[in-house]
Order: sequence, then structure tokens, then C-alpha cells
Amino acid sequence: MSVWKRNAVVLAIVLFVGVAVYLNWSYNNQLTGEGSGTDGSDGKVLGQTTLVNGVDEERDGETAESQTEEETGSGYFASARLNRQQARDSALELLQEAAADEKADQKVVDEANASIQTMADDTLSEAQVENLVTAKGYGDCVCFIGEDGVNLVVSSTDQGLSETDIAKIVEIVREETGLSADQIKIIEAKP
Repeated sequence: MSVWKRNAVVLAIVLFVGVAVYLNWSYNNQLTGEGSGTDGSDGKVLGQTTLVNGVDEERDGETAESQTEEETGSGYFASARLNRQQARDSALELLQEAAADEKADQKVVDEANASIQTMADDTLSEAQVENLVTAKGYGDCVCFIGEDGVNLVVSSTDQGLSETDIAKIVEIVREETGLSADQIKIIEAKP
């Protein structure tokens, strides 16, 4: 019976982490306009890295400009960071419970501890990428590191991100994460 419980705990952890990753991914796609039926021909591509332009709504008057900056600027980035942290907190809580379970097999404890360490490493790398990209002069950004790559949403200027900007950002992400350029996706959040 203890083997069944152990397997159930591991399955629950994997399920919660999978749900958190899916929700994070779907929320990110919803806000950036991916999957909306567009052909993606307005994006800029440098090498294997994909740049996806954010959806830009037209509004009347000067207030529309400030509303768009507010929504894209602090609103999106704060919301994305909050959602990312909430998903991590719930997954971390489950992993810590599994690691602290006295009846758990050593293999389950080791797997839980390894997952906790990976999560901590990803969190640190995301923060470093965000800080370095912001230090290069970009308004704001939010980084999501997953098993199959990195998604980085960057606030851009009115001119958009140039190929030079993209190359700088890709280099920062490559240095901090060790991933190749084809695993890095840069999404431009238009002001």
C-alpha cells in the first residue's frame, strides 16, 4: 500500500507541475496573440530565434496612448510575474511535502529535491536574465524558463526591436541559461 501512496504523490506532483506549465503557457499565448489565426508574417526572425509581435489595438485620442502603455507596461509584466510565482509556489509546496514525508521512498525524496533545485535554478536564471535585459536599456521584461526553452517577453520602443536588439537579448539568455538560440523565443510587447 505504501508503494501506491508513493506513486500517487509523485503522480500528483507531476500533474500539478504540468498543469502549472500549461496554464503559464496558455496565459502567455493569450496575452501575446499567438494562436489567434494570424499567419505570423509580421514577426522578425533572426536565425532560429522567433520574435512575435504583441497585439496592438488602435484607440482615439491621447488617453488611448497612455492606456496602452499602462496595460502593456506594468500591467502585463506584473500579472505575468504574479502568475509565474503562484504556479511555482503551489508546485514547490507539493514537492516539499513529498520530500518531507517520512514514509516516502528515498528515490521519491531525491526526485523531489532535484525538482526543487531545478526550480530554484530556473528562478535565479529568470531573475538574472530579466535584470540584465533591463540593464541593457529595455523598459521591462519577463522571462519564463521551461523544459523545452525560454520565452522572454520584452517591452519595446515605438520603433520595435531591431535585429541587433534581438541578438543582444539572445546572447544574454544564452549566457545565463546555456540554451541554444533555437530554444529561445523573444516576444515583443508593443507600447
